[in-house]
Amino acid sequence: MSSANRDDNQRLEFLGDRVLGLVMAEALLLLDPGATEGQLAPRFNALVRKETCADVAREIEIGTVLRLGRSEMLSGGRRKQALLGDAIEAIIAAVYMDAGFSAAKDLILRLWSDRIHTVKQDARDAKTALQEWAQARGFPPPAYVQTDRQGPDHAPLFTIRVQVENGQNAVAVAPSKRQAEQSAAKTLLAQLEKNS
Repeated sequence: MSSANRDDNQRLEFLGDRVLGLVMAEALLLLDPGATEGQLAPRFNALVRKETCADVAREIEIGTVLRLGRSEMLSGGRRKQALLGDAIEAIIAAVYMDAGFSAAKDLILRLWSDRIHTVKQDARDAKTALQEWAQARGFPPPAYVQTDRQGPDHAPLFTIRVQVENGQNAVAVAPSKRQAEQSAAKTLLAQLEKNS
């Protein structure tokens, strides 16, 4: 992919992210008119985060039509969360620019419909929930430590250990540090809830 094409895609991703955010904010307000900003924000974040965008892209099989460079193709780029999330944002922007806001909104609402109606009242990500758990008990923030990294540069696996002040910890392995941290936090939260 040429530098000019990459720049254009990044600009489309930027715009698509904003259009997606506006549509989600409006949809949540209409769905739950009595909700406070504090109640809406975690749901909004759950709907627009890169992982959710990538899930939507997988559902409509965007990966099968992505134009990738050779090295990206060999490294499994068609399945990479970041690429898929960026691609759906670029598509949203392209629809917005070609057909207007109404068409982009219709596309987003169709693709995210089930998620909008099922997003949990408490849709915080696991790291945020674990940090709030620690704060509520007067503990410092959880500590995340990378304990291992395996695999080639194009397909790494990170091992992350998270620990809270009382010594309880959990370990997770994932293809990105962020995913491993989220997974470790989710595992530790489940342990803490089970023990309480």
